[in-house]
Amino acid sequence: MTERIHLGKRVPEIYQAMAKLQAEVEKAAANAGVEQKLLELVKMRASQINHCAFCLDMHSHDAVQQGESPRRLYVLEGWRETELFNEQERAALALTEAMTNVATLHDVPDDVYDEATRVFDEAQYRAVAWEIIAINSWNRMCVTSHAPLPERAE
Repeated sequence: MTERIHLGKRVPEIYQAMAKLQAEVEKAAANAGVEQKLLELVKMRASQINHCAFCLDMHSHDAVQQGESPRRLYVLEGWRETELFNEQERAALALTEAMTNVATLHDVPDDVYDEATRVFDEAQYRAVAWEIIAINSWNRMCVTSHAPLPERAE
């Protein structure tokens, strides 16, 4: 694999701005009553679509640390085929897929938007949508840079 210029911490002002955005998104989500575990599912699903190994490694680890079931993470890509995910999680995952694939879809379909705004109040919807925007930005930075996985004790 070609070694790449790392975009992350090598430009500290921009990286810190991204980290601040992430902190603000998580604060808004907490204030709106959106569970951190749901946000980790959003991060995982976007990272699957974007093929971001670095983010998949990080967010699967974080999700398990927060009590997420490894089983749900194993089947996350096939979430529509199981009843393991609740109504809000399903709406968030559909919104994640639509927003992550917006270049192909050219829009977030009305049925996806309608379901998300049915199960989330306005503040919760904003927090979930901003999380999707943030993780897609992180994915693009890490994939473009070929960010290596951190050392982790198994």
